[in-house]
Amino acid sequence: MGEIAGSNGNGNGNGNVIYGTANIGGEGRRKSCWYEEEIDEDLRWSFALNSILHTGASQYQDIALLDTKPFGKALVIDGKLQSAEIDEFIYHECLVHPALLHHINPRTIFIMGGGEGSTAREILRHKTVEKVVMCDIDEEVVDFCKSHLQVNKEAYSDSRLELIINDARAELENREDRFNVIIGDLADPIEGGPCYQLYTKSFYEFIVKPKLNEGGIFVTQAGPAGAFSHTEVFSCIYNTLRQVFKHVVPYSAHIPSYADTWGWVMASDSPLTADVEELDTRIKRRIKGENRYIDGKTFASASTLSKVVRKSLAKETQVYTEGTARFIYGHGTAHKA
Repeated sequence: MGEIAGSNGNGNGNGNVIYGTANIGGEGRRKSCWYEEEIDEDLRWSFALNSILHTGASQYQDIALLDTKPFGKALVIDGKLQSAEIDEFIYHECLVHPALLHHINPRTIFIMGGGEGSTAREILRHKTVEKVVMCDIDEEVVDFCKSHLQVNKEAYSDSRLELIINDARAELENREDRFNVIIGDLADPIEGGPCYQLYTKSFYEFIVKPKLNEGGIFVTQAGPAGAFSHTEVFSCIYNTLRQVFKHVVPYSAHIPSYADTWGWVMASDSPLTADVEELDTRIKRRIKGENRYIDGKTFASASTLSKVVRKSLAKETQVYTEGTARFIYGHGTAHKA
């Protein structure tokens, strides 16, 4: 599933490259190459490519790096666009900075997933951070990103970063140390994917929470959060975390290359109440360089969800378990081990 290969648009994966022709000002025709992703049974999202830079498959996932015309280099895993050069800063700033800024003194951070390196890059901009443990199950994806995504080269060489190739559940369970912030930068929960079990109540309650220090914060990417797409997994992940933590804050932002609004959920047993002025003060004091997306006002806006989404979240009753898992549309490469 999700194989990136030349096709006539009739492939059975989640993502295909389509070759065709296009008119140029009525005077001629040129060959064109498009990437097409199946977002739903009746909805597809496509954009033009300059080239296919690399394709491959690991034990766990199919991998491709595309050079796209509108979004620059784009990483595609299991037929789902994971990150695009031109707008990945929106996703990664939203994932990282709200949690670290709400924590009083974030020194130790654990990343579940994050093999692309962008999450580590944003964390390492914080002056308070002393140690970042990044645990990704897929060594081939990590090596692929280290080789092809030069923007994160500095992060991978930072002495504060400890890279571990392992299942995040097993790694957290076996570690004796605790962390100020744990970040879930995991692949989307898709059927056949490698990590939907890491969105479950039992995982949050018995693995994640015990590994947080007092005042610790957990944050996870939580899938599409648009007016129509938020009921896929976003509302369920939010409700699941409410069963485990005292304070839970859902928030969202539009990411152009995803063709949708995306969601994150931040959770803690300590209040998450830093206001706009306090967030901006901490940004100036703690973060090296200037954020492109997140500041106090932006987070206040991101955590003010639309009426339709707020109503759904308030009514959501499903708790995410391995037996009652929800998935976003698509299929992953089945676990081969």
